[in-house]
Amino acid sequence: MNTISVEQLRTWLDEGRPVSIVDVRPLAQRQEWAIPGSLHLDAYEALNAHDAQALASLDLDGSRPVVTVCAAGKTSQIAAEQLRARGLPQVFSLEGGMQAWSLAWNSATIPLPDYSPQVIQMRRTGKGCLSYMIGMGAEAVVIDASLDPQIYLDSAARHGWQITRVLDTHIHADHLSRSRELARQSGAMLLLPAQQRVSFPFTAIHDGEMCGIPSLRLMALHTPGHTMESTCYLLDGHILFTGDTLFPASIGRPDLEANKTEALLRAHALYQSLHRLLALPADTLVLPGHTSAPVPFDGVPLMTTLSEIDERIDLLHAKRADFVDTVLARLPAPPFNAARIVQLNEQGVLPEQALTELEAGANRCAIF
Repeated sequence: MNTISVEQLRTWLDEGRPVSIVDVRPLAQRQEWAIPGSLHLDAYEALNAHDAQALASLDLDGSRPVVTVCAAGKTSQIAAEQLRARGLPQVFSLEGGMQAWSLAWNSATIPLPDYSPQVIQMRRTGKGCLSYMIGMGAEAVVIDASLDPQIYLDSAARHGWQITRVLDTHIHADHLSRSRELARQSGAMLLLPAQQRVSFPFTAIHDGEMCGIPSLRLMALHTPGHTMESTCYLLDGHILFTGDTLFPASIGRPDLEANKTEALLRAHALYQSLHRLLALPADTLVLPGHTSAPVPFDGVPLMTTLSEIDERIDLLHAKRADFVDTVLARLPAPPFNAARIVQLNEQGVLPEQALTELEAGANRCAIF
């Protein structure tokens, strides 16, 4: 059986190599998350019933490699066998399916003036997690590490940087933070928003404090709401890393691992935090911590400005009571395994196995 690893497919897409990706999952799974540019045919039941015509409607370019995809890499093998039987010369099944694909990533450089720090958006396209590396001189800061630490170390080395600070915006509920492990491997200082939740050593960051390397003006803005410790980071007064507090077309949810009373308190806090951010200059560049759609391998950063967000999200103009009522009425289902992920992040534990099973599914950090 010819298979392809997540890293190999990721490399092909990153290099712009022509490839046909055929997703055979049920439509409901496809709507949850997909590989950018993939084709979809809801053939799951037909393939598992060994229907020889399950993929008959597919018209594929035989000159391109074909990669079949399912949830865990089993049904896609049946699909690959059928396509090879049709005479297609290069057909591969994605090892581990979409569960494994959750670790796939790409990157984009934020366009800034030459004299500014360099900011690289590290996008976990298989899950929508966005982390950032900020480099200046010979040093770098990483915010919200969600990828294998070696990816950040390799990227820093290519730019001639040493990672000296690693920060999180909050205690995450949708993915396992790699920040503590990255700090350990790089020898960097680990900085987290001040709180009593985690059980491992860190340097606490408080509202208004500078938390970057000496050549960077990176200031913490405490923005409770998504979680009570949630903190945004403002670089050079005009680049805002918002974590899960504010997104280009949505806002963070206040209910994860909270009872109804705490969710209500967080929603009120979120209203105040969002209006604190909206008081910053309108042209402030917003770099969020997540996206709700698969990230293309196009090198185009996901970003917007506060003015664009202000125009786009009507809820930001609601009165506090209406805002709170609307937010609490729109809450989607929580991320898969949220309670277990929060527990591990509070303990600072990164399991050696079962990462993809724990982190399966979309991030679901926004309310709409």
